[in-house]
Amino acid sequence: MQYRIIGTTVPAVEIKLPSGAAVYTQSGGMAWRGEGIDMDTGTRGGIMKGLARAFSGESMFMVTYKAYTDSVICFSSTAPGSIMAINANEHIGMILQKGAFLCAEDSVELSTVWRKGVMKGLFGGEGFIMQRVEQGGMLWLEIDGDAIEKELAPGEILYVDTGNVVAFDSTVQYNIERVKGFKNIFLGGEGLFVTTLQGPGKVILQTQNIVDFARRIGSMLPAQTSQSQPINSN
Repeated sequence: MQYRIIGTTVPAVEIKLPSGAAVYTQSGGMAWRGEGIDMDTGTRGGIMKGLARAFSGESMFMVTYKAYTDSVICFSSTAPGSIMAINANEHIGMILQKGAFLCAEDSVELSTVWRKGVMKGLFGGEGFIMQRVEQGGMLWLEIDGDAIEKELAPGEILYVDTGNVVAFDSTVQYNIERVKGFKNIFLGGEGLFVTTLQGPGKVILQTQNIVDFARRIGSMLPAQTSQSQPINSN
């Protein structure tokens, strides 16, 4: 499937759809499309699968776009960052964090994965439910900031700040560790827990933590000091 990634600050992926080909995305994920494409909205797997997907941070409903003649369709990212194309045939079992999925070929199947342990769900940044690649095809991920790829050797451990993990191979062990030391916890600025990823396998990171970015923007907004006063008609 031919595609090109366009734009810089808030990029998009433009995909050429030959007749009979289909791609799917979350509700509202399409930016523009040409003629000759049918649109079909559904839970893609049933209500329970849709609900589980919603808990993972994705849309409960998915929209499939199928071309009945050669056409083009574009999906845009929702925040400043980048888009990464993944050949899912080479990464069956890859785990995706919530919010990482942008769009995929119709052949790509994703399932929901419950992370073991309360600590991982509450403090891991990805929540209790993530997504796993079950069947292959082209898959596009939305990255906050820039994408960083690392190949971990067997036994190699990478410590990652919460929210900077995008995806990792099924061979990578995922854990949450408590930051050691009173001063480090309360004065270090990294929070109470840190994510650990242990190889072997591929890890995809993002340079921007969108939650921290939103908090920073929020701290700069002026506080509401007074309520609007009614207009005096006299």
